[in-house]
Parts: sequence; structure tokens; C-alpha cells
Amino acid sequence: MTNTFEKYTVHMSDDELHDETTAVDRVLTRDSDAAQRGARVTVFGRAAQAISAPEDAARASTSGTTTGDFDLEARSSLRRVDGLRTELEDVTEVEYRQLRLENVVLIGVHTAGQVKDAENSMHELAALCETAGANVLDGILQKRPYPDPATFLGRGKTEELAAIVKELGADTVVADAELAPSQRRALEDAVKVKVIDRTAVILDIFSQHAKSREGKAQVELAQLEYLLPRLRGWGESMSRQAGGQVGGQGAGMGSRGPGETKIELDRRRIRTKMAKLRTQIKSFAPSRATKRANRERFGIPSVAIAGYTNAGKSSLLNRITKAGVLVENALFATLDPTVRKTETPDGRPYTLADTVGFVRNLPHQLVEAFRSTFEEVTMSDVVVHVVDASHPDPASQIQTVRDVLGEVDARSIPEIVVFNKCDLISEDQRILLRGLEPHALFVSAFTGEGIAELDDKIASMIPQPDIEITVVIPYDHGQLVSQLHEQAQVLDMDYVESGTRVHARVKPEIAAKLERYLEV
Repeated sequence: MTNTFEKYTVHMSDDELHDETTAVDRVLTRDSDAAQRGARVTVFGRAAQAISAPEDAARASTSGTTTGDFDLEARSSLRRVDGLRTELEDVTEVEYRQLRLENVVLIGVHTAGQVKDAENSMHELAALCETAGANVLDGILQKRPYPDPATFLGRGKTEELAAIVKELGADTVVADAELAPSQRRALEDAVKVKVIDRTAVILDIFSQHAKSREGKAQVELAQLEYLLPRLRGWGESMSRQAGGQVGGQGAGMGSRGPGETKIELDRRRIRTKMAKLRTQIKSFAPSRATKRANRERFGIPSVAIAGYTNAGKSSLLNRITKAGVLVENALFATLDPTVRKTETPDGRPYTLADTVGFVRNLPHQLVEAFRSTFEEVTMSDVVVHVVDASHPDPASQIQTVRDVLGEVDARSIPEIVVFNKCDLISEDQRILLRGLEPHALFVSAFTGEGIAELDDKIASMIPQPDIEITVVIPYDHGQLVSQLHEQAQVLDMDYVESGTRVHARVKPEIAAKLERYLEV
């Protein structure tokens, strides 16, 4: 059987195609017909699996004009135009380069496990590059026991990569791993174009999508932590001679030398900036704590929506609360947490928080920088874990999310697993997913299927008042009746001659406050 990718042809037998130990050399291709139509890059002959098909993008839209619609219009107002490039042909001598992805070639190394897992990771990297504004041209996936310590890929594949980059006119190579600074420099010397890794792509997406002051500060801190060990100097020409009395009077041996080099000055400035950013991020904590304290004082339970990026978390929030937040068919479309108040079917209020999405190999810099954002998850009473039911590998999504929740100490919080986009899967797929998570719910934020069951499940898992009372509140104390509706579970209400009779389940502090109105 012959499998053709553009001008390159890889000859493999049917057995080799199904053998998971066979190295997958070329994994990305652009369909010629799709290219003529201007469609997005296809991966393994189909659209990148981490992003839905273009015709499914309208599924996320909400009725009417909302704040999210305005945000989406603003984000779409600036797009990259193909063919307008000012990149140097050889960027190996450029010290400071702006991360601007254009035409990219992906590379990866399959070290262990199934080939399908490595392919899915490349799918996701292609989707990340597309979200960052890049045009994915091609890709190489090499099977090796471990990445080459010098150039990540082996010598032969590195030479092949250089030929592919030159023929396709690519200006960036993206590695599906976190490259060591030495590996990146060696690859740039070999391919003569810019080389970045998966972490740099994710950081670039975050910098594009961050809107709030806190979000921008968190992203900048993560970028500086990533940049610090990867600074590149210009050599001795950027060194500084000793100054002051020593430099001016020539104080003999030991007084003349390179002094503090330019790269050392840059590192010191970066560390100083990082310290300022950490202080700034800490200054946002009191505001969040005050808002959270108000909710706790009124006894309002909190529910957090967590899940893999592009699983439909914001769409689910819009469906339940009519929040109207931004929804886009892209990875990491929303970064800043959104908290909205809603009610259970029996009238109990609670807050629902949408949080930043997770991704496999999430850079540890982002986990640390966004730890304050993850507080909405760690301080919640219930976590709604949203999974994309149409994704080819939902099990890895579930495991990735649970790993990150473990890093932020949120694994002990009660969890509701929700398979979203269930209108896109067959009954056979539902059976397989049911075997993966027997107690999961199947919902569709687009059609509304399963939303009622999710509301009931949330109502059964959030904390309930545990003291049942019957009180008669005088008519001139109507604010107490209003407080019961807001902070308790009202079971029955009637109007009698002496006031309003309320049968409700309340918390101990409210029961103590209403003790004198108890019906005897």
C-alpha cells in the first residue's frame, strides 16, 4: 500500500501500517482539494482533532448578542495574512526574536506506548499552532528509544527536516516536547529557521487571549520563567569592563576582565521583573478572598467547571446560567475565570465558575503562575469535570485533568464527570464511554440534552441545610423571608393572621437567628 504525503511517498505494507512498532515518518499533510478551497490544514488526512470541524463552530453560538459575541468579534478583527513575511532566511544569529508563528513544520519523537498516542499528541500540537495563528505545512514523527540529546531528532531525520523546511518555505519548526536550550540552538543551526517547542506555543496563545490585569500578569510571569534559562548572548563583545577607581586607574592584575556581561544584566532584570509580578499577583488575592467571603457568609455553595481545553466548558456555563461569555472553536479561548449565580431546580442558589482549560504536558510555569486562578476549583464544593465526548482519546483527557487537579490539591473535591457534545457521537460510542466512566452524565450544550439531569445531579451534591424548622415571621419583618429564600431551602410557605409561615431547611446560624419565631 502506498501512502502519499505531498511530493514525498512512504511505501508501507498493510501489516506495517497496522504494526504499532513501525516508526511513523510523516504525519501531517494538506489535502490538495482542501487547500484549493482554503480549508484548514488536515492532520493524518483529516481536520485537527483538538478543534472541531468548521461547520461545527456555529454550535457554540448563543442566541442574541452577548458580551462573548463582542469579545469574539474583537479577537477576530486581526488575522494573519498569508504571503506577507519579513523573516530572515537564517535566524541563528538573532538574539531576540518575536514569537510570530507563520508557516510551520511539526516534529515529534515517539519513545514508548502506542503510536496512536503519539499521533494524537501531534494532532493537538497542530491545533495549538492553528490557534496561535500558524499555517501547519507538514510534520515528522520519529520512533526512537529517547530524543537525541543534541538535536532532538536523529542526524538523518534532522537532514530530512532541513530539506522539508527549504522545499516548503517554512519559517518555523515546532517540537512536540520541551526542548533544552542546547537542542534548540543545534536544530536552528541545522535547519536555518526559528525553532520553538510546545511550551512556547501554549505561552503565545495565553498571551494573545489574556484580558484581565491578573491574567496578563500571570502569563508574563510564566513567559519570563520560560525565557530565563534560554537567553542567548552575543559573546565577549557584550561584556563590561571594570569601572570606578579600578577601571579608571588601571589597578594592575586582576582589575581588568569581562566584568558583568550583557546576558547577566538581562538575567538580573528578568529576575527583578519576576519578583515584581509575583508581588502584583499576590495583591489580587484580597479582592478574590473578599468576594469568596461574601458568598461563604451567605452560605452560597460553589461549583467549578473544569476540563480539557475546547471541551465546551464555556458553552455549558452559557447553557446553564445564560452568562453570554465568549465561546470560540479554539484552544484556550477563555483564560480568566467567570463566576455566575444560578439556582437548583428546588430554588437553592449556588455559584458556577468557568476555569481555564487543561492540556496534556501543560507547562509547569503556567500551573504555578495560574495557581491563584485554580483557587476557584480548590475552594469549590463540587467540580463538574467536562469531557469532549467526540474526542478520539477521552481517557487521556480525563487523566490529564485529574493530574492537574492533583497538582493544585483539588482531587478530594466531589466530582461529576460530564461528557459534552454527546449529539456528535453514536450509541456505540456512548456504550464505550459508559464503560470508561459508569456514573458519568451525557449532555449537549448545543441541543440542551441532559442539562436537566445535570442540574438535578448538582442539586444533590452541593451542601444542603441540615436543620428543618417551621417559623412564623411577622409581616413587618419581610426581610427575613427574603433571606430564607436566598440562603435556605424553602419547603413550604403560607400566609396566616400573625405573619408568614415558612417551612424550610436552614443552616445552624440561621436557625439560631430565627429561634424566637419558631412555631410552637
